[in-house]
Amino acid sequence: MTPSDSGAAPGPAPVPAPAAGPRPAAMRFIMLVVLIDMLAIGVIVPVLPAMVGQFTSDPSHQTYWYGVVTFSFALASFFGAPILGALSDRYGRRPVLLLGFCGLALNFFMTALATSLWMLVFSRVIGGAMQANAAVANAYVADITEPKDRARRFGMLGAMFGIGFILGPVIGGLLGGIDLQLPFFLAGGLALLNLAYGWFVLPESLPLDKRREFAWGRANPVAALKQLAALKDVGLLVGVLACVGLAQFTLYTTWVLYTTFKFQWGPTENGWSLFAVGLVSALVQGGLLGLLLKRYSAQRLAVFGLVSSTLAYVFWGLATEGWHMYVVIFANLLGAAVAATLQSLISGAADASHQGQTMGSVSSLNSLMAVIAPAFGAPLLAAVSHLPAGDWRLGTPMYFCAALQALALALALVHFRNARRARLAPVT
Repeated sequence: MTPSDSGAAPGPAPVPAPAAGPRPAAMRFIMLVVLIDMLAIGVIVPVLPAMVGQFTSDPSHQTYWYGVVTFSFALASFFGAPILGALSDRYGRRPVLLLGFCGLALNFFMTALATSLWMLVFSRVIGGAMQANAAVANAYVADITEPKDRARRFGMLGAMFGIGFILGPVIGGLLGGIDLQLPFFLAGGLALLNLAYGWFVLPESLPLDKRREFAWGRANPVAALKQLAALKDVGLLVGVLACVGLAQFTLYTTWVLYTTFKFQWGPTENGWSLFAVGLVSALVQGGLLGLLLKRYSAQRLAVFGLVSSTLAYVFWGLATEGWHMYVVIFANLLGAAVAATLQSLISGAADASHQGQTMGSVSSLNSLMAVIAPAFGAPLLAAVSHLPAGDWRLGTPMYFCAALQALALALALVHFRNARRARLAPVT
């Protein structure tokens, strides 16, 4: 559904924005929305590579087509996210979130019913084009939160992402062990549940006086990235985000297949490993991050987290037993704080009427990295997929991620040093 030029929002009649203030009820609403959303996404993570494997003949072929499937979703999201983010600045967050839930449900049901590789690719394109829930949810939180509290609240939102990945992959792995289609039907049902919840309960967060006209010139991904880079006090943080995002999406692209090749894990084992990742994310962003922010600045936490995650990637690549992966997951506590701290720094550089576009730009940058990641991760893993289980060279994609995190750390240190010098410089 496309909004008309008169400004009518798609879907149900607009719900008036809540009154100004902390609005804890609205925060609880959006946290539950994100939880259900990430639970729906999490259940398919351990089984999507196996779904691709149904239509391929060998590990190298499977790795290649899994890269194509993930690439197609990311490419569609790259172009769709800034458009939906800008639309949320014009028509409000709620209708765009509802559109995203429809896109997710359609994607999951089409994937479950796919009978060929091209059906898988097409379903992921539809889902990627219509799904910008993470960006709009971040903009929603920025709407209802004072700048000084945004790092903590982005951490709370991140905790919901983590809880979704605590429960989702385990459920998906267990159901996938029964039938590979079951997790996708469950995910589609959860997306429809979120649609109903958003329709009847979720309030609008963006007041009418803070909305602005939609313009295609601002909604294309190139313009969105330029707008992000042009924000005052952002600078090299765009490069930090790019490196961190590319490392994360390379990890997402290769994790399940990497552990399958190296440790002979199946959907259930991968589901439990992703459970551990989600548990750490929820513990850090839901509780530990708030305590750390009372003692350290967001900048310092970002640096600590980048150091931790750089080492984590190296040790994941060197792991020779499956339990080693769990040790690194639980040791990398500070790495789970990087995303929330970077988002808070960038959100603080944008005014209230640009939060949707700014978070859409962040999402677009992440989507661009998700587009690029399969071009690196899949070939790197395919090149070593013939090696015997346990061979350290199977960790090549992880070593690539470690190098990206090290580059992100270097860029962050330079950016924070320059920002400190600028603050201390005498006014002339």
